[in-house]
Amino acid sequence: MGSIVAENRKSLMLFSGRGFPELADEIGEALGVAPTPTDAYEFANGEIFVRYRESVRGSDAFVVQSISQGVNKWVMETLIMVDALKRGSAKRITVVLPFYPYSRQDKKHRGREPISARLVADLLKTAGANRILTVDLHTAQIQGFFDGPVDHLFAMDTLAGYVERKYAGRPLSVVAPDSGRVRVAERWTDRLGGCPLAFIHKTRDPLKPNQVVANRVVGDVEGRVCLIVDDMIDTGGTITRASDILYDSGAADVVVASTHALLSDPATEKLKNSRISELVVTNTLPLPAEKRLDKITVLSIAPLLARAIREVFDDGSVTTLFGA
Repeated sequence: MGSIVAENRKSLMLFSGRGFPELADEIGEALGVAPTPTDAYEFANGEIFVRYRESVRGSDAFVVQSISQGVNKWVMETLIMVDALKRGSAKRITVVLPFYPYSRQDKKHRGREPISARLVADLLKTAGANRILTVDLHTAQIQGFFDGPVDHLFAMDTLAGYVERKYAGRPLSVVAPDSGRVRVAERWTDRLGGCPLAFIHKTRDPLKPNQVVANRVVGDVEGRVCLIVDDMIDTGGTITRASDILYDSGAADVVVASTHALLSDPATEKLKNSRISELVVTNTLPLPAEKRLDKITVLSIAPLLARAIREVFDDGSVTTLFGA
């Protein structure tokens, strides 16, 4: 006999970073598999150590890490987790990043600037990642930065389903907070049955990050529930200014739907004092108790991520999750 024939078995193993372990636990519950026990800690000088308590040899490994506050720490931990899996002989490593870090730095605006979103992709590839699974990238072009498969999921169905149920029977307009989000807003109008589309014409000073000057609203908003759609809420400046101009233009209510709730200071204070009726977000990032305002509704992204992970493991089609 010239060869040894082995039964082809596959094993799905789930691994959780420390950025938001609760989300990994939710995903594990949906999949029916618990995250693998892991020892992870920092040395006195801040260096991170990771070791898995079980063998990972030959596994289809999924590393779930929410890159929340302390971005650089969690990015480094993710790279170390991937390296540990590679050296432990995992067969395939998929990094599940519900929020892709540095996604706003996807191109050069001026000379001598980095393209940090590309750098993150290169680091993941070098560490040993074979695939990336993420939700609502800031720009779709980031998919091309990684030299391997990228599964780009969309939270729109999760968010839109809630909005449809909550505001059924009321006239609705979808509002893009700036011209760059118009294409996304168009997809929302299609999803919500062809309601009117509006956008806020604004300017931004490239020398002053997180500072926006909103000018005027373009579109039909008078007497309507205005749904502002965006991929992330950071300091809250864009949406609070947009809500003011919408109310000044005759909007009946202003609701915001966003995938990633970064809510960096002073976002919570701005939202608390704003005229926004409701902010609907997903739990791609942890939302501490002190930031959970009554007007914030958090929807779970875990079922979508779990279904995508299962499709990847079964060599199925992630695209079918969106009816395509």
